[in-house]
Amino acid sequence: MNHRQFFRSPVPFLFLILVLTLSGCSKKGSSEASSSFTPGETRVLVPQADGSNTIGGDPLLLDLSHTDQGYFIGTMSGDGGKINIQLIGPDNVTYKYFIEEADSPTVFPFTAGSGSYTLMAFQNISEDQYASLFSQVIDVELTNDFLPFLYPNQYVNFSQDSKAVSLAAQLTSGLTSDVEALTAIYEYVTANITYDNEKAATVSGNYLPDIDETLSTKKGICFDYASLTAAMLRSIGIPAKLAIGYSASVRHAWIDVYIQSVGWVERAVEFNGDEWKLMDPTFAATGTDESIQEYIGDGDNYITEYIR
Repeated sequence: MNHRQFFRSPVPFLFLILVLTLSGCSKKGSSEASSSFTPGETRVLVPQADGSNTIGGDPLLLDLSHTDQGYFIGTMSGDGGKINIQLIGPDNVTYKYFIEEADSPTVFPFTAGSGSYTLMAFQNISEDQYASLFSQVIDVELTNDFLPFLYPNQYVNFSQDSKAVSLAAQLTSGLTSDVEALTAIYEYVTANITYDNEKAATVSGNYLPDIDETLSTKKGICFDYASLTAAMLRSIGIPAKLAIGYSASVRHAWIDVYIQSVGWVERAVEFNGDEWKLMDPTFAATGTDESIQEYIGDGDNYITEYIR
């Protein structure tokens, strides 16, 4: 994926489009995930690397001890330089990740769910040249299909100490449903974070969002909006996917959310060029708004390439 083209998009429009659909609802584990939202509480899942199942060593150690939780953890040694990890799962999508910071454990998700994954690791040796470190096939059986979208990872990075986590708990305190929680978080993010055109024009190709930095500067690009919103939702027990792809012809990022009464909701918020707007969730569910149905029905409007 061309990150540079993605982030240089000069306009912030179409951050997310909320349309509740009755299709695409994951059944396995749905009871646990849909009942996990508790008003005013956080449910931050903490990835563990206990060393019971590892591959590699120097310069890259991968901990596969908790693949059933939907993640693995990579740590590069001090002289590793730059590492590229590629993961091909049952969806046949090649997910590419990079580690550039030594001795800092990094979490990577099994976003394609249960199934067989081919994991490959490469070390940068000069400019854009990489040497193969190892390759291994991993069979993953998730205990809950929602886990990859509840845990933090390299792209949706948060912890119990993140300011965004405490803010999400505050914003949703006293609310009684996940839809209300989504609305409260959406309204805060869209009212307080402005689009950073300068950042969009200068951001590096391997940019990773920093959710607390976004809250502190109150600026961001669409990647920051999506990562921050997904992290806040995950921290209160609402499964959220960070999606990367295209909206029409524009490189873009957005989120999909799991709503208890409906299932997976694709494209949750719309920016129409003048204002942010949360769509009425009954429109798509009842089919009463023809313009919404026409937009969703056109596959050219949203094309997903990666889920994080």
